[in-house]
Amino acid sequence: MKRTAKAHWSGNLKEGKGDITTQSGILNHTNYSFKTRFVGEETGTNPEELLAAAHAGCFTMAVGAILTEKGLNPQALDTEATVQMEGLSITNVHLYITGQVDGLSAADFESITKDAEKNCLISKVLSIPISSEAHLLA
Repeated sequence: MKRTAKAHWSGNLKEGKGDITTQSGILNHTNYSFKTRFVGEETGTNPEELLAAAHAGCFTMAVGAILTEKGLNPQALDTEATVQMEGLSITNVHLYITGQVDGLSAADFESITKDAEKNCLISKVLSIPISSEAHLLA
């Protein structure tokens, strides 16, 4: 399996603009620029937001896979991934997940999420600290 994305850029760093297109087409010439990345004055995306989206999706699916292996069927899993930047360095990612899973204790849910935190594919390729927080809803 291979997945691709394309980026195009024109102009200098601060005034230039680019767009990103993904193989699936879900992003199709989506704007990104210095302003969408560092200032927030334009509508568009940025690499850190895309990393957060990829990590949230991968982690949530990993939790779902572990639950499925245990014979559990989650009603809902919701994750927010926060990518932290300091200067021009990504310093960490924090994953905050809530879940509705019948027949599972909060301690078991937290254990499963810690396993997924370490073993989802996006976590495995990052060389920065990754943390998670899990809350099981009644």
